[in-house]
Amino acid sequence: MVTRSISASRLVPMLGAALETTPAYRGLADALRLLVADGRVPVGTRLPSERDLTTALGVSRTTVTRAYADLRDRGYLASRQGSGSVAALPGEGPGRRQGTALQPTSDQLVGDVVDLTCASMSAPGGTVAAYERAVLELPRYLTGTGYHPLGLTSLREALADQYTERGLATTPDQIMVTSGALAGLAVTARALLSPGDRVLLESPTYPNAIDTLRRSGARAVALPLDRDGWDVEAADAALRQTAPRAAYLIPDFHNPTGALMSEEQRAGLADALAGTHTVGIVDETLVDLAHDPGLVMPRPLAAHHPRTVTLGGASKSYWGGLRIGWIRAPRDLMAALVSARLTLDLGAPVLEQLVLTDLLARREQVLAERRSAIVSSRDALVSALRDRLPQWQFRLPEGGLCLWVELPEALSTPLCAAADQRGLVLAPGAQFAVEGGMERYLRLPFTGHSPEVIDQAVERLALAWADAQSARPTRQGRTPLVA
Repeated sequence: MVTRSISASRLVPMLGAALETTPAYRGLADALRLLVADGRVPVGTRLPSERDLTTALGVSRTTVTRAYADLRDRGYLASRQGSGSVAALPGEGPGRRQGTALQPTSDQLVGDVVDLTCASMSAPGGTVAAYERAVLELPRYLTGTGYHPLGLTSLREALADQYTERGLATTPDQIMVTSGALAGLAVTARALLSPGDRVLLESPTYPNAIDTLRRSGARAVALPLDRDGWDVEAADAALRQTAPRAAYLIPDFHNPTGALMSEEQRAGLADALAGTHTVGIVDETLVDLAHDPGLVMPRPLAAHHPRTVTLGGASKSYWGGLRIGWIRAPRDLMAALVSARLTLDLGAPVLEQLVLTDLLARREQVLAERRSAIVSSRDALVSALRDRLPQWQFRLPEGGLCLWVELPEALSTPLCAAADQRGLVLAPGAQFAVEGGMERYLRLPFTGHSPEVIDQAVERLALAWADAQSARPTRQGRTPLVA
């Protein structure tokens, strides 16, 4: 098993003002505990030796020794033969992840229950008309078998044109239409990965992607995102230490953080991927959802790293009911992708492909309407949170469908349990963690509900937060974790 490590020089800046606490060892232990609990130091990472950390901090050896001992007593540090002191979570083995895939409901408001687990929208205006036009086109396909493993030519041409316009030259033979972006990920995993292959994933990330890759036999390895998004130097170190076969990334309005990877970061990350011969698997399902119509988007990551498979889908930009996604890949990988796809299904529904082709022809109008609704809902959620829960911190995203909120205390899972009792369904931060932690975070989608329902949801959220705080353990140093 490959053990990752973090150097003392990299760890020290992450500790903040830890040593200002008295006694110093307690401040150091608490700072390290939070780094592990939040997933910024992934479970299974080898920490610096006591001697190296002592030198880097300029403190006594006793301070570091007592801090490490405290962390071992509380389950946040384990001793592994040949690996020294390794980050852990209480009651867990290294690499074990809490939570399961998100399970969307058919309605986000059922009776008096508000579901805030699904970041999605209802169908845009004009969808019925698009179906009507598609039905008129359907007869000319009925004389065939209906199986189109690569997808309809008209749709593949439209998608290829979009990539080319964005700075990634693409032809229709590089496109495969799938039954959703997640199906595209399953096809890609089956084509490119073997059981036991390591895959690097940002942490936090989309839970269903974690489970899809794990069920393919892949071993998930976390790449922690910091508060500003990607640290290319850290990514390069993680790639060199773990040598993954592939890296699953969401550079465009990242789910759940909303971060947007810059052109410079994409170029740097591409160099790191190329240096370790790692295939990029890039999820672009949110790329069309910039909140500001004037935002200049970076080129696709595949424009910097040709050995990249790009996944797209209609669910976020258009409607989940279409169940249409796609893969854009290098030509030399298409044969393997087609072979893998045929073990899963034989093609996406013809009618829905025709509908999406129609919607793409009026893409700008549809996205402008979507943008207006998204920004209105976002502003309603932001206003309500700042009014009722002012201590909660979040970064206003430039795009996407949700806020990634940092809580004042590590109570995400107890908060979700308390919210459930008040008719509010939430997904805890731990569900988005690759290797555990994230108990100080919560994803809050701001789509699918009217501003009035959002306001009601935040009112319940504030009451649930008070419930979770009143029920938390009072023993000093105890942090509630997922059961």
